[in-house]
Amino acid sequence: MTVALLFGTFFVLMLIGLPIALSLGISSLVTIMLSTSVPINTIVQNAFTSLDNFSLLAIPFFVLAGSLMGFGGISRRLLDLANVLIGYVVGGLAMVTVVASMFFAAISGSGPATVAAIGSFMIPSMRANNYQGGFAAAITAAAGSIGVLIPPSIPFVMYGVVGTVSIGSMFLAGILPGIVLGLCLLIVSYAIAKKNDYVGSGKPPTFKDVWKAFNEAKWALLIPVIILGGIYAGLYSPTESAAIAAVYALLIGVFVYRELDLKALYNSFANAALTNSTTVIIIGFSISFAYLMTLERIPNTIASFITGISENPIIILLIINVFLLIVGMFIDTISAIVILTPILLPIVTGFGMDPVHFGVILVTNLAIGFVTPPLGINLFVASGTGKVPFEHIAKAIIPILIMMLIALLVITYVPTLSTFIPGLAE
Repeated sequence: MTVALLFGTFFVLMLIGLPIALSLGISSLVTIMLSTSVPINTIVQNAFTSLDNFSLLAIPFFVLAGSLMGFGGISRRLLDLANVLIGYVVGGLAMVTVVASMFFAAISGSGPATVAAIGSFMIPSMRANNYQGGFAAAITAAAGSIGVLIPPSIPFVMYGVVGTVSIGSMFLAGILPGIVLGLCLLIVSYAIAKKNDYVGSGKPPTFKDVWKAFNEAKWALLIPVIILGGIYAGLYSPTESAAIAAVYALLIGVFVYRELDLKALYNSFANAALTNSTTVIIIGFSISFAYLMTLERIPNTIASFITGISENPIIILLIINVFLLIVGMFIDTISAIVILTPILLPIVTGFGMDPVHFGVILVTNLAIGFVTPPLGINLFVASGTGKVPFEHIAKAIIPILIMMLIALLVITYVPTLSTFIPGLAE
């Protein structure tokens, strides 16, 4: 009865259009009131207790850093560098979008932030060069998904906190899978561009062109070096690295590129505050929702069900992937990580899987959820940024999704991609 009430209320509230944070909170409240003897104030206590965590401070700082970089001219210089490197080939502008998103992913840690920052430049540029609007927005949305794999990554921070896994190891583990996903998007971009005759944007660059673009972008490219280098040199923790990244972005935007004036600073901080307020509410209510699930032993039930189907790790991982892909269609990444990590992590560690590798699989699945209707937040951001009808993007995303699923299978069944670099750092 309790389980049916909890999930039934949650899905009904989502279907009528209530924000997911409120759906989680209200469904938890209704279930506590009608089906348990748990005090109502448990929701508030769990919400505040869950946020009293030093590691979670990394999230608002990374969001602020990404916002400052977007308004401070860093994203534009990364785009210029990517355009020089690859913009001249067939489908060059689409490929520039992917490569620039990989650069920006190493800065922002957020999928939607990457879409907004890169899409504001690239979607209009692609449409001006006769790319179909649906494809232009779809490839931008898909490329934005790389933002949660290449470090720093806000979902990796959340997984590390919930699963008690090293956040530093998670950051390193995402590098090669992020590159694999990026390569798959480059391949599908080229194939679609070849079919539709989307020509490149110019001639192959000279060494002088590359050097000039690299020199302009060098301050931006130093950011991931500062973040990861400082962590693994033992100079500061991942949370402290997020604060350093925000300060660095502020200094570069104000004193080097000189694009962060008072108005841009206000917009940067306002944008970060809105994003962080939403994230904090989601985290708090997700913890309360997860608490009720644990109280009713739902994780144990699901674990027993999955292992009862098969004891073969290959089959179990396939089932988990399908389950996560479905979840990603309806639930945002942070909520899914908080709710599902305690359920699924014991299952995979039970047959010897590295928790770091599973974290990458989990986040990759949810990254695909960024571009999977009906939730598909990256699709909505790309639609709004590029002023492209959502239905056009939903149709154009299909071949891109297929390549992303291929990347997921490679990441799932080739664990070395996730464990090689963290292994070197140990």
